[in-house]
Amino acid sequence: MYDLISANKRRTALLVSGFIVFLLLVGWVAGLYLGSPVGGTVFALVFSAFVSFGSYWKSDAIALRVSRAVPADPATYQRLHNLVEGLCIASGLPKPAIYVIEDEAPNAFATGRNPRHAAIAVTSGLLDKMNRVELEGVLAHELSHIRNYDILISTMTVTLVGAIALLSDLAIRLMWWNGGRVRRSGDRGDSGNPLAMVGFVLLILAPVIAAILQAAVGRRRETLADVSACQMTRYPPGLISALEKLKADTTVTHAASTATAHMWIEQPLSGVGDAGRLSRLHSLFNTHPPLEERIALLREI
Repeated sequence: MYDLISANKRRTALLVSGFIVFLLLVGWVAGLYLGSPVGGTVFALVFSAFVSFGSYWKSDAIALRVSRAVPADPATYQRLHNLVEGLCIASGLPKPAIYVIEDEAPNAFATGRNPRHAAIAVTSGLLDKMNRVELEGVLAHELSHIRNYDILISTMTVTLVGAIALLSDLAIRLMWWNGGRVRRSGDRGDSGNPLAMVGFVLLILAPVIAAILQAAVGRRRETLADVSACQMTRYPPGLISALEKLKADTTVTHAASTATAHMWIEQPLSGVGDAGRLSRLHSLFNTHPPLEERIALLREI
């Protein structure tokens, strides 16, 4: 398991580097057709540095605010607090902040930058549909993300995906208006540049490629967190039963978005179970491995 953690950290560094390089490439392409490739690259570099720095210090606040999470009152949610405290004592982790999201879909996620600055958020649907043992398994899964330092990269991925999508949209708009002025003035022949179509396609595909990289970040980490959770609770049937309930439930998590999908314990958005002709294409964008595979793996423990 510890070898997998080390391997995941190396893959994480490569994926984050890929995000930044791709963001710089988008900035260079945008700058190329705006007449300043160096300026576009510098802007993308400064933009990515600003976003990365901001996400490191405010990652938990961003994710919680986007998900409409509110602090869990210790008196109202006593069982929730007791379970988290017990698991933290057993695993040697500091107790994270605990939040609740009003959403009927059963789901949960962890966020933060390290174990001392972390938070766990659970939906009201999860609290209603899980018994004590199942809820303990889910919470152990999220605490495993904290212990394995998955939370930092997961939250930074949210901001990097958003940054690529935002910069791509901005670049397309600028290219559109700039292209119109070029054709009217006739001063430059950029519209006939054979690279124009390549650059335009690159900007269109930027959010799609970012989503694929986002999915790659989450899949392996979910499997590792499942195994770590069983090690923490020493009772695999609890998490297995929880995952089976999640599999049977078809409710869409309305508090989730495409940017935060990879953070949740289960794929939160609709369309996951598509088995049609485009199922293989759709699977590229799934941020989690199939629940059947996760359950089968835990049964072998």
